[in-house]
Amino acid sequence: MTSLRKLGSSDLEVFPLALGGNVFGWTADEQQSFAVLDAYTAAGGNFVDTADSYSAWVDGNRGGESETLIGKWIAARGNRDDVVIATKVSQHPEYPGLSAANIKAAADASLRRLGTDHIDLYYTHFDKPEVPVEEIIGALDELVRAGKVRHIAASNISAERLARSLAFSEREGLARYVALQPHYNLVSRDTYEGELRDLAEQAGLAAVPYYSLASGFLTGKYRPGATVDSPRAGGAAKHLETERGRRVLAALDEIAQAHDVAVATVALAWLAAQPTVAAPIASARTVEQLPALLGVAGLTLTEEETGRLTQASA
Repeated sequence: MTSLRKLGSSDLEVFPLALGGNVFGWTADEQQSFAVLDAYTAAGGNFVDTADSYSAWVDGNRGGESETLIGKWIAARGNRDDVVIATKVSQHPEYPGLSAANIKAAADASLRRLGTDHIDLYYTHFDKPEVPVEEIIGALDELVRAGKVRHIAASNISAERLARSLAFSEREGLARYVALQPHYNLVSRDTYEGELRDLAEQAGLAAVPYYSLASGFLTGKYRPGATVDSPRAGGAAKHLETERGRRVLAALDEIAQAHDVAVATVALAWLAAQPTVAAPIASARTVEQLPALLGVAGLTLTEEETGRLTQASA
């Protein structure tokens, strides 16, 4: 049985891989989404990450499709208490921004779609600097006091705004962020390391990185001359053009071969070994893509291997 990790200062315990729900209702239909969720939980997974805006960018979608599918799956399986559900506010076309009124309305809409009376972890998806942190934290605190949200978190926020938010929570005795969702992976380290990570470490926040596999580049399927059929292929393939990208891929290949695991497993294991990281997020469109992701729960890199990847990605 894979040991669960404590999420920051919260009472939540999560599997070391968060399953990304961005594909549900986008590249994975209901049947595929249910199959992926079933396989993930059967392997011991319990941490599902979504957002109210997934997948509003698809023609004909309104946003909320991912939450709706997850809600249907929970209802069909009767397993609400076994799963930690994380969702986000600020980007839904009908509920944009972080005003107090919008946060509360968006949370109610998420609860309806998810078919539940509480959200385990509620993120501000993209910070809105024009809204005072006092208003944001005040609204989130009301949701916690009402029992609609268990814990709060932030994504895409500056160190300065995060520090002000934490200070306000502490000063006023209000709900306090327990986790942070930064853009972070082997080819994008400066998006988290430095001031933001230092603050997370100092404040006891857990990091749950997104783009953990750099839109698929760190799965190793992007190679010179290879054509990959993916809506994210352009973004991933650009890393092949950089010396760092090629260095990282070479180091991943060697370490993956030594452990007889997938390249993606090693990339996720490096992230999982970093200070503050509780669980990287990765999504799977099909059940066949899951084993490489789930493998992170059983792989511990040696200090030398972690160091080699850190050096290659510098």
